[in-house]
Amino acid sequence: MDLEKTLLRKVGEAVTKFKMIREGDRVAVGVSGGKDSVTLLEALLLLQRRAPISFKVCAFTIEQGKFLAPIRPYGEWLLSRGVEWHHFEDPPSLRLLEDEPDHGCDLCSRFRRRAVYEVCKDLGVNVIALGHTADDFCESFLRNALFTGALSSLPPVTYSKNKDFRLIRPLVYVPESLTTEFARGLGCPVIPCGCSQKTGTVRRSVRDFLAEMEQDHPRLKDSLLSALGNIKPQRLLDSRYLDPDQDDEELEPAGASPFRIFTES
Repeated sequence: MDLEKTLLRKVGEAVTKFKMIREGDRVAVGVSGGKDSVTLLEALLLLQRRAPISFKVCAFTIEQGKFLAPIRPYGEWLLSRGVEWHHFEDPPSLRLLEDEPDHGCDLCSRFRRRAVYEVCKDLGVNVIALGHTADDFCESFLRNALFTGALSSLPPVTYSKNKDFRLIRPLVYVPESLTTEFARGLGCPVIPCGCSQKTGTVRRSVRDFLAEMEQDHPRLKDSLLSALGNIKPQRLLDSRYLDPDQDDEELEPAGASPFRIFTES
């Protein structure tokens, strides 16, 4: 399999389908030292050279005190390849780690989001690219369904509260197995985050559950991802979308496929 070709096809599909990047955009990629974000950065740099529109790409890293090794070698690797990289420490996050070492993911996420918006405002960008993969979308869907009672997942495109930034997730169709292989081929130093080592969390439980299920059903995540784009609201229990007078046969268009699997070509 040609990893670069497959990656660009999947990212290109997402960018085009959801209108993620537009003429004149200034895109900042949040890189954490991991395989997903560096794959996203490389994909957008490749698309930048091939796309019919003009847009700029830079990278930034926010230090929250959770990297298990110095991030500098990662940044130096980016700079050596001509990538515009910015590194910021976030004092409130560092104090949070000292004052509340056992704080949860939600609190950390709120601190990170605030820091990201502050950093990107200073960088003068209008688009923030995040490295969530197809796996993250599937896991988020299951977490919400099982633990919050809502059918929802990560949005491929959304906006910050004040509409200052468009937030995009171009790896929505890219499985983590692909980012792992692609990042390995780049030869970049991978800097792990302490959060990735945590066990006993809901996030870890859902990930382990999917991994176990995939041993018998290897295309499970493909089906889940397809389901996120094939919603049938009148087959659910939300009364806002139900028409009690509608015939059951009208709910299924003739010849409609129950789901669409994204396959490798």
